Amino acid sequence: MKLTLARDVTLTAVDTGAVLLDGRRGRYFQLNHSGAGVLRRLLDGDAPDAAAAGLCAAAPVSDAQARQDVQALIDALSAARLVEVAS
Repeated sequence: MKLTLARDVTLTAVDTGAVLLDGRRGRYFQLNHSGAGVLRRLLDGDAPDAAAAGLCAAAPVSDAQARQDVQALIDALSAARLVEVAS
């Protein structure tokens, strides 16, 4: 799986994590530190399982919960058309 930012979407780090700005719609989506870290790993080419392992290392969360959270983030960003997912 390859995850990329959608066209006209920018990612900016902020004190609380990161903000995705959708320039097409003039809307933004805010991520906390955990979500921002997961997204950066996915954009850098990590598989969802690797991003979940990184989440487990950074926060007190079980492997199953981390995998579920990573997939939920991918699904939410994809549904908002902020990222594109390719096989």
